Amino acid sequence: MASIVSALWHVDAPDPAAVLRDSRPDPAAARALLGRLFPGRRPVALDRVPLTQAVHGGDPEREQVFVGSYPGVTVVCSGELHLRTPSALPLRWRQTLAAEHTFLTVSDPPGAWGAFAAWERGILRRAFGADTVEFFEDEGVPFAWEHPFWAGRHPIRWPAGFTPPPHSLPFHPRRLVEQANASWLGFRYVGRLAGEPDPADIEVWGFDLLDKDEPVTPPRRARSSWWRRGAAL
Repeated sequence: MASIVSALWHVDAPDPAAVLRDSRPDPAAARALLGRLFPGRRPVALDRVPLTQAVHGGDPEREQVFVGSYPGVTVVCSGELHLRTPSALPLRWRQTLAAEHTFLTVSDPPGAWGAFAAWERGILRRAFGADTVEFFEDEGVPFAWEHPFWAGRHPIRWPAGFTPPPHSLPFHPRRLVEQANASWLGFRYVGRLAGEPDPADIEVWGFDLLDKDEPVTPPRRARSSWWRRGAAL
């Protein structure tokens, strides 16, 4: 993952990659979900944007949320999801939309840390968060796809001449998060394999969250040049 990522996924489809590759997001379902997540707010639709933009969290000067509602797969992106301890995700984010599987993936390149969590029918199965030398969280039994990382088969490439701390992890946590995304959702943000969906082609709907009586103002072009206004839901 080459950029900041914060994404919460609700998955019932047996093959989420096929859904993301072949379907388009439902704007009405996205608005309905936001109505349940933020009952006291007014979501104002912007337009469809690529997932690679939405996972950044949007314009830092505006409260924005991004939703891609697909058949059996829903993704929500928000700065509120950028958690080092993913098991602390508030209940409303996890249970507003009932799903067989719920996944949270978070990656922070500037801080060199990553985190992920998996719930099955609302029950936490696994939660992990760490930078290269410190655990923030490590709960549950590791998944089978984690084993090569813990076995040292994906070592960190330290700079030449640098002596890493003796208690550093045997892998970079952001690479583990990337593998979690591939294992659960069938695609990667970096190093995409043949046949995997391109995250730049996965679309989500963007929304400004306003108070009920707050006037609608256009986004700042300098910070959100990728928006295209005028989409009707």
